Amino acid sequence: MVLDSLQEVIENIRSITDLVDPEDDCRTITAIHDRIDKESAARRKELERAHANLKALARVLDAARTSSTRPPSVPSADRHAENLNHLDGSRMSLAKALNDAESAVASKQAELTRLKEELRQLEESDPAAEHELDGTPLRLQIYRGLGIQPILDDGGNLDRVLVESTSHDLHVVKFNNEIPDEDLVEQVWKLSLS
Repeated sequence: MVLDSLQEVIENIRSITDLVDPEDDCRTITAIHDRIDKESAARRKELERAHANLKALARVLDAARTSSTRPPSVPSADRHAENLNHLDGSRMSLAKALNDAESAVASKQAELTRLKEELRQLEESDPAAEHELDGTPLRLQIYRGLGIQPILDDGGNLDRVLVESTSHDLHVVKFNNEIPDEDLVEQVWKLSLS
């Protein structure tokens, strides 16, 4: 039984081997291997192309991400608007300051022109010639400060002098034409210093 079945299996194998051509099978296997190699190479090339494409797209993505994000040195839109408002305010205050400075310069130039004209007029005029100064009131003030008080008569002529000495004594010196002026002056000074 076992032998019969083994015999049967052997006969089946022999009948199948007549059907199988090893060269044809070898060619088929070689063709399959070639096709697998070609498809593998094509897939590898496609994978490399996809990989290169992926790298290029990654670079484009990074560039797009970089360009879409605001660098730290560039302010945000709100901050930029705030800066513009601040700069506008600064510009307005600078324009006002410039206008004020120009007004001040114009005022000072007008004053300078006026002062130059006044200086020219003063340089051309002779105040001493325009005014005859009378030194009499000044001399009288000095004499009074020294304690010498002139007394005039009804005609406006010097009649006598009231002299206060350093010891606060009062002396009267009568002016007349009999005594020379130098002697009268000397007498007044002596009484003043006594």
